Amino acid sequence: MKTFVGIDLGSTTTKAVLLDEDSQIIGRGITNSRSNYGTAVRVASQEAVIDARSTLFRRALTEDGGLGTNVENFLSSLDRAVRLEQFLEQLDDLEETCSGQVKGERFAKVEAGVREALVEVFRRLREEAPALYAPGSKRKSDFFRDIAGSRYHTFAEDIARDAGLPYDLLLNVYDKSIIEVENRPPAGDPRDKFRRALARVMEEDASFKSNASDLLPIFERTLAIELDETYLVGTGYGRVTLPFSKEHIRSEILCHGLGAHMMYPKTRTVLDIGGQDTKGIQVDPSGIVENFQMNDRCAAGCGRYLGYIADEMNMGLHELGPLAMKSDRPARINSTCTVFAGAELRDRLSLGEKREDILAGLHRAIILRAISIISRSGGVTDEFTFTGGVAKNEAAVRELRKLIKENYGDVTININPDSIYTGALGGAEFARRAHFSEPDGSNA
Repeated sequence: MKTFVGIDLGSTTTKAVLLDEDSQIIGRGITNSRSNYGTAVRVASQEAVIDARSTLFRRALTEDGGLGTNVENFLSSLDRAVRLEQFLEQLDDLEETCSGQVKGERFAKVEAGVREALVEVFRRLREEAPALYAPGSKRKSDFFRDIAGSRYHTFAEDIARDAGLPYDLLLNVYDKSIIEVENRPPAGDPRDKFRRALARVMEEDASFKSNASDLLPIFERTLAIELDETYLVGTGYGRVTLPFSKEHIRSEILCHGLGAHMMYPKTRTVLDIGGQDTKGIQVDPSGIVENFQMNDRCAAGCGRYLGYIADEMNMGLHELGPLAMKSDRPARINSTCTVFAGAELRDRLSLGEKREDILAGLHRAIILRAISIISRSGGVTDEFTFTGGVAKNEAAVRELRKLIKENYGDVTININPDSIYTGALGGAEFARRAHFSEPDGSNA
């Protein structure tokens, strides 16, 4: 089966999208970019392939009709089981790597104790792993580093205290090891993970096990489909860091414009707020870019800025929006400059201003800056599409809707939960068109 791959190498996350020959999305994948774009591309691509397998299963099971209305329940259970298999696989890698760090003079007198402590930490991590992927479970992140790190720290603190060991020794072991683990993608054929996951699902749910004679042939036929990477296009902040030839690179502007058009064909104005920059884009009825503007060289008002604010307030990035939504009196923020943000934030907190009011003011300042960029690109024309990671922030969305209405009236605003993949989607479509020699409307 021919697939066409778009890779968006963002400053904070790397995304991959797989299209089939009919421009239908069959797989999406995302991972932390960190500092290793090569690894990020491999991980995001593998995630997209795993997602594509699920799409193919859905198509085959729906066509077969054997599971009836239970198709979605089965696929949901299978997806959770695959994620659990991946987590356990990386947990094994992390434990082995941590164990290898316990050497040298620093560990001379406590080596045995540290090794025993690590065994106990990872025993507890494995014990609780199934609950993390149980139906209805909520995780603050889907990235291995975030899940494993938070739980490792919790267990390590308790175990170190009970064993009379320095807690910082266990933290040091983890910090060195996680860098190695996340810089090598999960090993093995993803299809083997699916087979182990299917066995787990059938073991846990008798209703699926009773359908094994029907499911297994469909399952194996679907796994046997080869997903050929026919053509790949890279875009995003880190695209020039990888050995893509010129014909396999497109600019972020072109990819976001085309991707937004594919998601919403009536789109005429696109706002993308990513980790490193903000883009205001005008597209024609075919999704071809007519005009655009970007922020200047600093990252003020972008995802990196919000990340900095989260660190200053000792919060998770995902917590900023919900807290800002509680405000009924947003603070007036003087600057969205990352350099000065920390000082202003600390001053306001010391004066007794509420955290939610400060955050609400920060979100408004960010969107005001974005509206200015859109204005310079040509203003807002119906329909308007908001893309990028910040589009998942409810406080940013609230301010955007207010300001668009104030400045441009009633405009259709498209915000999709999968909008973070817009650039990768445009890249995948450019890849498909390049393969079939379709005009893409660009010289990029």
